[in-house]
Amino acid sequence: MRLLIVSNRLPVTLSRKGEEFVFEKSVGGLATGLSSALDPQHNPNISNLETLWIGWPGMDVEDPLKPALTDQMQSQFNAYPVFLPEETMENFYHGFCNSAIWPLFHYFPSYAAFKEKHWEDYQRVNQKFCEILAQKIKPGDMVWIHDYHLMLLPKLLREKFPDTPIGFFLHIPFPSFEIFRLLPKAWRSAILEGLLGADLIGFHAHDYVQYFLRCVLRILGLEHNMGKLVVEDHLVHVDIFPMGIHFSRFNEALKDPEVQRETETLKQTLQDKKIILSLDRLDYTKGILNRLQGFENFLEKNPQWHNQVTLILVLVPSRIGVEHYQLMKKQIDEYISLINGKFGNIQWTPILYQYRSLPFPALAALYHQSHIALITPLRDGMNLVAKEYLASRADKSGVLILSEMAGAAHELGEALLINPTTSKEIAEAIQMAIEMPISEQIRRNEILQRRLQQYDIVRWASEFIEKLKGMEEKQRGIRAKMLTAKDEKSLTAKFVKADRKLLFLDYDGTLIPLRDDPERAEPTSELLHALEELSKDPKTEIVLISGRNRKFLEKWFQSLPIHWVAEHGIWIKEKGGDWMLTQSARNDWKSKILPILQVFSDRLPGAFIEEKEYAIAWHFRKADPELASLRCKELLDDLILFTANIDIQVLQGNKVVEIRNAGISKGTAAMRFLSKDAYDFILAIGDDNTDEDLFQILPKSADSIRIGLTSTHAQFNLPSHKQVLSLLQRLTERSQPR
Repeated sequence: MRLLIVSNRLPVTLSRKGEEFVFEKSVGGLATGLSSALDPQHNPNISNLETLWIGWPGMDVEDPLKPALTDQMQSQFNAYPVFLPEETMENFYHGFCNSAIWPLFHYFPSYAAFKEKHWEDYQRVNQKFCEILAQKIKPGDMVWIHDYHLMLLPKLLREKFPDTPIGFFLHIPFPSFEIFRLLPKAWRSAILEGLLGADLIGFHAHDYVQYFLRCVLRILGLEHNMGKLVVEDHLVHVDIFPMGIHFSRFNEALKDPEVQRETETLKQTLQDKKIILSLDRLDYTKGILNRLQGFENFLEKNPQWHNQVTLILVLVPSRIGVEHYQLMKKQIDEYISLINGKFGNIQWTPILYQYRSLPFPALAALYHQSHIALITPLRDGMNLVAKEYLASRADKSGVLILSEMAGAAHELGEALLINPTTSKEIAEAIQMAIEMPISEQIRRNEILQRRLQQYDIVRWASEFIEKLKGMEEKQRGIRAKMLTAKDEKSLTAKFVKADRKLLFLDYDGTLIPLRDDPERAEPTSELLHALEELSKDPKTEIVLISGRNRKFLEKWFQSLPIHWVAEHGIWIKEKGGDWMLTQSARNDWKSKILPILQVFSDRLPGAFIEEKEYAIAWHFRKADPELASLRCKELLDDLILFTANIDIQVLQGNKVVEIRNAGISKGTAAMRFLSKDAYDFILAIGDDNTDEDLFQILPKSADSIRIGLTSTHAQFNLPSHKQVLSLLQRLTERSQPR
C-alpha cells in the first residue's frame, strides 16, 4: 500500500547557490512531525507503507531542468515537486492563503483582503496539484492532503478518482460561521464543497469540528449525524485528531552531548535567574505585544522579583518581505527596548531577545533551562511549542502558561490557562508560576507528560491513517448499492426485451432538484422530451406518482399520454380519464391544523404552508437550517399530540412536514396499476420516505432506485436527479426502433 502526502511545501526545499541546486531540510511543524511519524524506526505500524510526498519545492526552475531535479528529489527524498510560476505562487501563497484565509481563520477579519485575482490563482494551483496527482496515483493508493492551501483539492481529486481514499487535515483553526461567512458567497461554498470531497476530514480540536459542521449546515444545507455527512455519492466523516509531538526526542534530549554543551553554556550565562521562555514565529496571531504588556505589568507589580527573572524572547523570522510583519517587528523591538530601559540595570537585562531560528540542540537546551514557558497566542490551531516544552522537562519541573485560545489548551488543562488579551491575567499567571511549589509543578507535569506520551505524533498519524482505511471499507459498503454501469446495462437490456413495461416516477428530488420555492420547480425541456419519447412506446406505461397537487401536474404534463398520481396517492388520473379519489377522505381537519402551522411559520422566517385538497405541507427549505431543525422538532411534537385521536398521518420529508389522511400512500396507489396488467418490467424511482411505501409493495422481479445515499428498501441508490435524467434518456434511446 502507498500513501501520497500532499502539502503546499515539501519536507525538503530546493534553492540555488551559484550554478548549483541544493536541497535543505524544510522548517516547520508539519514537515518535522510527519517525517518522524512516518519513519518506520519510530512507527513500526507503517513499516509496509510506502510514501510519496507531493508539494511545492520552494522555487521555480527553467523547464529543461525540471525532469532531472524531479528524478533526484523522488529518488533521494521520496518527494515529487509541483513547480509553479513565481507570479502564480505569489498570488496563491502570499495573496489568497496568507492575505485572506490566514487572517480570517485566525479571527483577524480586518487584516483580510479578498481579491478576485488571488482566488483565481488559488483555484489554478489546486488544479495543478490535481493534475500532478492524476499522473502519480495508482490503484490501492491513499491520499492525505494537508492544510488550508489545498482546500479545493479533495473534490477535484474525487471527481477523477472516486474510489481512492482521500483524507484532509487542517492545521489551523476553522472559524465560526459568523467569521467564515465573511468570504464571498461563491468562495465559501467552493471551499466547503472542496473539503467535502474527502472521505475523512481532521481537525485539532472539538470546537473546529463543530464550527465546520455548522458552516456546512448553514451554507450548504447538509446535516450531519455524529460527524458523518452524506455528500452525493460518498460518506464524509469529520473528526478530531489533536496533533502530537515526538515525545521521546524531547524528553531524552539531554542524553545528546551537543544538547549538554548548549545547556552548560546557558547555565553559565543565566546563572541563578528564573527563566521565562517565549518562543514564536513572527506573526500577529501570536500576541507578542500583549505578552510584553503582561510581562511589564508583572514587573510593575512585583518589584521583589527584579534582578531575579529574565524573559528570553525568541522570534523566528516569518514573511520577511511583508510590510505588515516588518512594522510589527519594529513595534516589538521598540517595546523590548522600552521595558529593558524602564526596569533594567547594569547587572540585569529583563528581556533577552533573539530574532532567528534555533537548531535543535539550542532549542532543547533552552526548553530544559527555562523554569516557565509563556505561550500566549491570540489564536492558534494547535501550538506544538507548548507540548515540546512539557516533554523536555525530564525532571517534571517547570510551569506552562498557555493561552486558552490555542488548540493545545483543549488537551493541556493542567497548565495555567489565561486570556492572552489581558495583561493582568498574564502578570498574575507569571507570579503564580514563579511561586508554584516544586511538588505542584511535578503533580501537574506528570499528568501532562503522560497524556503527551500516550498521544504522540506517531499515534496521531497512525489513527488518521487507520481511520482513513476504515472509511474505504464503509465507502465500499455504500457503493455496493449504487447503480453501476454494469447494473444499468442489465436494467436497460431488460427494458428493451420486455413486452409490458411500467415506470413509477416521483417528481421533486427525483426528476428535478429540490427547490426552495415549490412553485418554481418546473420540469426542464430535456425531461419533458425524455418522458414524451418514452410514452410514445405502446409497450410502456408511465405513472408520475407525486406529492404535488392536481393543478401542478395538469399545468406541466397535460400534453403527455401518462398516468398521474397526486398528493401521494389520494388522487389518480389515468391517461385519457378523469381524476378519481382513491378512497373516501376528509379534509375538515385542515381548519384545526392550519392555525398550528401558521404559528410555527410566524416563528420561523422563510417557512411557508402549502395547502392541498386533502393534505397540508409545511416547508422550511428557505429557513435558517439551525432554527428550522429546532422548530421542526417542536412542531412534530405538537402535531403528534394534537392528532392522536384524528385519523391522519404526520410525515417528515426532506425539509418538509406533511399532514394527510391516514391509509393513503404511494404504495396503495401503485397497487391499482399493478393489478391492471401483468408487467414483465417494472421500475420505480423516488427520493424520500414517502417512496419507501412504493418500494415495499413492488414484486421481487421489479427494479427500484432511491436517490441519495441512505438506507432504503430500494435495490439501488443513485447520487442525484441528474443520473435519473441520464438513465431515462438512455432508456429512450434503446426503446427507439432501429
